[in-house]
Amino acid sequence: MACCLLLLAGLGVAGLALAASPPSRQAEVAARGPQVMPFDLAATRHVFTATPTGGEQQVLVRQSGDRAQIALIRLHLSALREQFLAGDFSGPAQLHGPDMPGLASLRQAPRGRLSITYHDLPEGAVLRYSSHDPALVDALHRWFRAQLDDHGDDAMEGHAMQHGLHHHHLGMQGRDAAKEVP
Repeated sequence: MACCLLLLAGLGVAGLALAASPPSRQAEVAARGPQVMPFDLAATRHVFTATPTGGEQQVLVRQSGDRAQIALIRLHLSALREQFLAGDFSGPAQLHGPDMPGLASLRQAPRGRLSITYHDLPEGAVLRYSSHDPALVDALHRWFRAQLDDHGDDAMEGHAMQHGLHHHHLGMQGRDAAKEVP
């Protein structure tokens, strides 16, 4: 599968190319989903947005106000953040495979090179990844692209790159936490 990055003119930001995994691969990933994610994949939407310094990973409910799924999303993303900060990317490796694009670079990120923040959203939660290291930013973008490809209709690309990364639409509230990878 060829995944490529597009350079968006005038923004200097690598965009996420449109290349999806075959339906059989998407079905395999969806079947493994319950082993890694506590929420119902069909009841959620994953939004991956590349930014100049990394990106955002939002998980939102499809049915507004689905409190049970919102709680599971928040629990999962909060736990993922802690795992990722410890260099533990075993969940994505289990779901997408150990050779997932960008994964090895993220696992090996030196202390202080990758920041991950968590925020509650009204309909789910978001993880924000950032780095000043161009190689890690590229790894994040490749990692996002792989997730977009593998999740098919359950995932979509965000457009913060094209709109200056405005956060007012995210309804940021609740607990905010920021740490760097140890």
